[in-house]
Amino acid sequence: MKILNFFKSTFTFCAIIALALLAFKPINKTQEAVKPFGGLALYTVRDLMTNDARTTLSKVAQAGYVNIESAGYSEGKFYNLSPTDFKALLEEMKLTPISAHQGTVTFDNIDQQIADLKTAGFKYFVIPVPPMGLFYFDQVNKRMAMKGGAKNLAEILNKLGKKCKAGGLELLYHNHDFEFSKDDEGNIVYDYLLEHCDKSIVNFQMDLYWVTKAGQDPVAYFKRYPGRFKIWHVKDMDEQGRFAPVGNGKIDFKRILANKNLAGMKYYYVEQDACINETPLEAIVISHKGLANIGFK
Repeated sequence: MKILNFFKSTFTFCAIIALALLAFKPINKTQEAVKPFGGLALYTVRDLMTNDARTTLSKVAQAGYVNIESAGYSEGKFYNLSPTDFKALLEEMKLTPISAHQGTVTFDNIDQQIADLKTAGFKYFVIPVPPMGLFYFDQVNKRMAMKGGAKNLAEILNKLGKKCKAGGLELLYHNHDFEFSKDDEGNIVYDYLLEHCDKSIVNFQMDLYWVTKAGQDPVAYFKRYPGRFKIWHVKDMDEQGRFAPVGNGKIDFKRILANKNLAGMKYYYVEQDACINETPLEAIVISHKGLANIGFK
C-alpha cells in the first residue's frame, strides 16, 4: 500500500509540474512570434540611447530589429562608448551595425571617423545633411535649408567618397525635403547630386518620408537613377503631414517596395523623427509590425 501511495504521489507531482510547464508555453510562443528582421535608425530613440544605451538596444532587439544605424557619434565615441565597446554591446544584443550618420565630418577629421566606423563594424558612412556648416534652419520660412549650392556640395561629397572608398567604407548622402528645391544657379540640388556625384564612390540613402513631403515620387527617382539608392529610411506620414509609425499613415510603401531592385536597395530602416501619439519605444514596435504587413523582410 505504501508503494502504491508513493506512485500516486509521484504521479500527482509530475502532473502538477507538467501542467505548470504547459501554462508557460503561451508566453514562449508570444516571444517567438516576433520574427527578427529589418533595421532601426537609432535617431528614433536618440534620447534613450544617450541616457541608457544598453537597455535601449535591448528593447530594440526585443521589438524584432536586427540591423541598426547610429546617429550618436561625438568625439570618437558612439553614445559615450568607444568604438570597440559599442561593437561589443551590439554583438551582445545580436544587433548588426550597418551604417552611421556622421554629421560632424570635415576634411580634417574624416580619417579618424572612418577608422572609428571600421572599428565599430559599420559598412556605410552616411552624410545626414550638407556638412561643414552648409546646413542651417531658415528661421524666416521655418524650414531646413542649405547654402553653397549643389555644385559645391557635389564636390565635397566626391572628395569624402574617395576617402571612404580608400578606407573600406561606402559613402551615402541622406536627403530631407530642401534638396528638391533649386539653388541660386537654378539646379535642383538632389538631381544635381545624382548626376554629378561619381556613383562608384557616392550613392544615396533615400528618406521616403522627406521625398514624399517634397511632393516627389520615390519610384520616379528609381526609374531615372536606377541602382543609386542603397538604403532607405522607412517612415510614414499622417493626414496632417506629420511623422507616423510605419503602416499608420498614407505613404504607399507596397508600391515603393515592389521597386526595391530597381532602386538598388540593400538595407532599410524604420525611422521616426518625432513621436506624436506614442513613445519612441511604442512607435518602433508598431512600425515593426507594419513592416511585416507591408511585406518587408
